[in-house]
Amino acid sequence: MYSPDKLTIETPEQIPLEFPLAGIGSRFLAIALDMLIQTLAFLLVIFVGELLVPTVARFTPRAWTWAAAIFFLVLFLLYSGYYALFEIFWNGQTPGKRLVRIRVIGDSGRPITVYEAVARNLLRLVDQMPGLYVVGIVSVFLTARNKRLGDIVAGTVVVHEKAMQEVQPDFVAGTGASAPTSPALQISADELELIERFLQRRYDLSPEVRRQSAEQIAARLRARLGTAQDGSESAEDYLETVARQKRDSASFSR
Repeated sequence: MYSPDKLTIETPEQIPLEFPLAGIGSRFLAIALDMLIQTLAFLLVIFVGELLVPTVARFTPRAWTWAAAIFFLVLFLLYSGYYALFEIFWNGQTPGKRLVRIRVIGDSGRPITVYEAVARNLLRLVDQMPGLYVVGIVSVFLTARNKRLGDIVAGTVVVHEKAMQEVQPDFVAGTGASAPTSPALQISADELELIERFLQRRYDLSPEVRRQSAEQIAARLRARLGTAQDGSESAEDYLETVARQKRDSASFSR
């Protein structure tokens, strides 16, 4: 079911994953934090420049010319490259986004690419017009997935992410019935990633979708591994046990 507050992605395994969309408040707070960091970095550059340039000027008359060039280069990088570079190397997050716990992802639910990071931030200047991100705010209100112009062009969306302790799979020793050890170690890295992706996102799913998804993945694994279904354990218990055994095995490597 469509929800204006969530992005629902249908994976190739036909498992719907739901991402809560970030709204104006959280995004504005992230931008405010990033602008504070940019300002502090800019002031630091000015401070260092005031200390170094007079010393260098004693040895070359062109010191002030080079200082001006470096000043405008740093200004450009702080303004234009800050967001794109952080989103590229921090998997869709800037320091402000990380503190607020929001992230940029592709419309498909996949991590943001270099092209998407650059494209969405090239439009940031337009989104800021005529000041205080008025164009971007209007765009967020008018679009179905809370997108500013940069997101529309790049095919990206900003979503909330849970704290790591909230999204980690519940691999607690002693929970659920034990799955056969040898068959569990035969699952591939892709199958383990599928299991863990479900376990991490299950609390965002509706109860019925959560149950059906767990049963589909468990049935797929049992069929491939040749293990019989134990009526005393749920599909989620089975997935938790299989994933835990695979992760704990000394032979596992990625």
